[in-house]
Amino acid sequence: MSYSISIQTQEKKSSVDTQSAPFGVMPTDHMFITEYKECQWNNPRIVPFASINMSPLTLCLHYGQTVFEGMKAFYMKDGHINIFRPEKHYERFNKSLHRMCMPEVPEDLFMDALHQFVQLETDWIPNDEEGSLYLRPFMIASEERLGVKVSDEYIFFIVGTPVHQYYSKPLKIKVETTYTRAVDGGTGFAKCGGNYGASFYPSQLAKEKGFDQVVWTDSKHHEFIEESGTMNLMFFIDGTLVTPPLSGTILDGVTRDSLLTIAKDLNFDIQVRPISINELKEALKAGKKVEAFGAGTAAVVAPVEMISIFDKEYTCYTGADAQMFALKQALYRIRKGVDEDKHHWNDVL
Repeated sequence: MSYSISIQTQEKKSSVDTQSAPFGVMPTDHMFITEYKECQWNNPRIVPFASINMSPLTLCLHYGQTVFEGMKAFYMKDGHINIFRPEKHYERFNKSLHRMCMPEVPEDLFMDALHQFVQLETDWIPNDEEGSLYLRPFMIASEERLGVKVSDEYIFFIVGTPVHQYYSKPLKIKVETTYTRAVDGGTGFAKCGGNYGASFYPSQLAKEKGFDQVVWTDSKHHEFIEESGTMNLMFFIDGTLVTPPLSGTILDGVTRDSLLTIAKDLNFDIQVRPISINELKEALKAGKKVEAFGAGTAAVVAPVEMISIFDKEYTCYTGADAQMFALKQALYRIRKGVDEDKHHWNDVL
């Protein structure tokens, strides 16, 4: 099916300071929107960014049918715009939608909307090393009624915001062994709103004790490391890159996948396998060189300077020569068009 996207523009905002704005609070001038009703997508359009009216009975407000993605667009060294790995994000978006009983977005509609939106908002893309346009495709159940049911109506949006660093300094994190983010057979692999809501309470408890994030462990025995609140977790232990394998409780991170591929290209020793809390603790106690870092679209590569395990704090290596920074720089050079994009990740406009 062919989709024609109408565009209603408005006068662009005058020059604004995106550098000092907190992450995610400054919307661009426009948004994409289309409604799903009677089993088809209707009236796809790009319009001036504005609030939306919703009935208090709207199903997404009651029963959790909300799914989102997070992706980025960059200025390349030659002045072109690059949307990084949109096909991978599209695939994961639809996988999440399927798990939440929500209609998939056709690929041509998703890609056309993304391309036209980014082309309209190029003035909002910061042209510096840490800057990018963060893109948020998301869908909500919009049928207006009470009653526990799968919605028959939905709205799909794309909005954007200029961003820089998500974390401005190395993190302090706490291994969580009481609360659980996700369980086998649940929605842990999906980017749905409920997963994040469920994580807030233990994360808030950790922040009250001075930590930036928690490290989630398996729900059965709290023995194996899974991921963190906003990112996958990766480690260099004595030079070997180690990260947990994907599962029904771990998000298939696009940045994680990209860094693993780059590490292979750089001939790093890589192990994708379960990592127990005790293995990590013993490595740190033995004085091994341990780098810990988060990997995610927002965070990119977020170094961890301290890990609390069973209420004892351990220091991780964050020196300038840390291998995680080599991965970050290699990813940066591909996205900016400095190095060859041999994996065909860049969608260049």
